[in-house]
Amino acid sequence: MSTIELSDSAAKPRPLVRERDPILAQALRNAGIIVLYQDTTLSFTWAEAGEKAWWEGSLIGRTDHDILPDTDCHAVVEAKRRCLQTGAPERLEIRVSTSPPGPRWFELWIDPDKTEAGDTAGLVTTAVEITEMKHREQTLRALLREVSHRSRNLLAIIQGIASQTGRYSQSVDSFLERFRGRLQSLAESQDLVTSSNWRGAELRDLLAGQVRRYVANPAASIKLEGSNPYLNPNAALHIGLALHELVVNSISFGALSVPNGVVRLRVALHKETGALDLTWEEAVPPGSSAVSGRFGSVALQRVVPASLNGEASLELAGDILVYHLSIPAGGFEAH
Repeated sequence: MSTIELSDSAAKPRPLVRERDPILAQALRNAGIIVLYQDTTLSFTWAEAGEKAWWEGSLIGRTDHDILPDTDCHAVVEAKRRCLQTGAPERLEIRVSTSPPGPRWFELWIDPDKTEAGDTAGLVTTAVEITEMKHREQTLRALLREVSHRSRNLLAIIQGIASQTGRYSQSVDSFLERFRGRLQSLAESQDLVTSSNWRGAELRDLLAGQVRRYVANPAASIKLEGSNPYLNPNAALHIGLALHELVVNSISFGALSVPNGVVRLRVALHKETGALDLTWEEAVPPGSSAVSGRFGSVALQRVVPASLNGEASLELAGDILVYHLSIPAGGFEAH
């Protein structure tokens, strides 16, 4: 492979840079690698950049000031001057603004070109674009912040459940039984939210997840009437908790405590406010205590609606138990 003789007025000419080899040049282009050569005055004398170059036109005879913004140029020039003075390699990252497609990131390796006598005759800079890696890092940081935020919210929900469950439990055993059931309910809803990449969950799937642990034939025992809205993560977690309380109460005192008992869950979109109205209705067997002042009613009437900025009511009219929950627009997507 032949060489290009580069001369310096104060130094003996010597082969500093090899002439471009077509195969090597193609390999560098395929790998997205940029190779630049500068003399001791930091003027470019040779470049292999292909389509990855962030500058326009020929590079020969130009300097870093011609191809880099001032914010990055200072750091790059300082690193190259140190390399010339010390003979030690330098490494740094630069951000180059291009339009389009926008900012690009490159990692630079700056190495001295040593003569046989050990003097530094020039610099070889190898640049590799790391824009995609930077975008992945930014996405990962955003996801980690989101996970941290949601984890704090989830822990706050668990803390509230534990506090209220303990307040209305008569013994440690009853506390553990109820608390485990509510945690399992939360876990079921969380699984749906996680599997959707934190988008939320459909009401039908949420209902099935809360019912299947207690009812042999969920589709026959609980009739879902109306639309099947897509709930955002916060709404899915709290509505899942409400459904859990309703199902457990129904199994203990309501329609699902008797053979062939049926519950109806009606879903409707309020035309004037745009809110989502959920109505749980069931027949209560004679002599049942229905829902008392335990955490179940507190969760249904206070905790869940407050967490959704909505409204709720729980009424027993004769032998019919009705729970109504109104969810403002923004907590769901109507199908």
